Amino acid sequence: MKFRKRTLEMLGDLICGNLGAADPQADAEPAYFPYRSSSYITEFFAELDMDWEHDGSTRHRWVAGVLEQLLAEPHEGPSHPPESFCKVIDHLMNPADALNEGLDRPNALRLLNNALAREGFEAFYGEDQHCYLRHTGTNTVSMLAKNPHRPLSVAEMQRRTALAAFLDTCSEDALIEEVLLPLFRQLGFHRITAAGHRDKALEYGKDIWMRYTLPTQHFLYFGIQVKRGKLDATGRSRAGNVNIAEIHNQALMMLAHEIFDPETNRRVLVDHAFIVAGGEITKAARNWLGNALDAAKRSQIMFMDRDDILNQFVVTNLPLPTGAPLPDTVPSTDAREAPF
Repeated sequence: MKFRKRTLEMLGDLICGNLGAADPQADAEPAYFPYRSSSYITEFFAELDMDWEHDGSTRHRWVAGVLEQLLAEPHEGPSHPPESFCKVIDHLMNPADALNEGLDRPNALRLLNNALAREGFEAFYGEDQHCYLRHTGTNTVSMLAKNPHRPLSVAEMQRRTALAAFLDTCSEDALIEEVLLPLFRQLGFHRITAAGHRDKALEYGKDIWMRYTLPTQHFLYFGIQVKRGKLDATGRSRAGNVNIAEIHNQALMMLAHEIFDPETNRRVLVDHAFIVAGGEITKAARNWLGNALDAAKRSQIMFMDRDDILNQFVVTNLPLPTGAPLPDTVPSTDAREAPF
């Protein structure tokens, strides 16, 4: 990833604290970033466990050179800067470093976004008071930690409970459009298309198909079969539940049917199938599915249940769907609640 030299030097000025008057009573705009001399610039990067040491050259240009090298590190794609660069931005915008303004740092955020705007990014504070980068073209957010199995904070648990309440009442179309499409976009999938779900025309077992680009620029294609309720393995399913054997047959249809990718102008087969349930996938259903898949298909068919959706959605910091209750109005009773 490459940023313009002017952008990098503007970011260097912010890290060095070169902007604004030291005296808040002066006519000029006050400083909103602390001034950092040579040793403090070295300390700034050392706090991020980076080994950069200022060599005594012009400070903001030296910092710009460091940022240029951080941007050259491996990353997920053009809408996701390298994690080390995101850490620098988050550290720069630490609320504890607020100067001549409140902890939400609106003026510092304004100056930072003035620099980032020409590169197609926008900085913002999340509910956890960390600063994140959003790609304005795709609306994807670059996250520092995406582990869905880590302990969740109290605020995240409230959002998780609110999303669970939404899943209890939403339709299958709402589950797809309000939850799954934003989630898979955020996770780095492209060309996400809800394929004929409303009229069931030419669906062939898939509600969604999407594409993932490997670092080698090869494509993998995914099809998704979505069910709102519970997936079970009983002989006669209750209302709202679906038998896993039916879903298995739909997944096989999905893998056998070609899709047309208009960007590459060719027909391709789906490489992997996702079975996604808004409810629970019972242990018996998982066992049946594992036994039904031969060695070739075992790696092609994957599944996500309610807990997977909730955890992935919360840790990626996506906004709650329209119609979901406010997080602070839903009591959290989940046993995983554990603040950092």
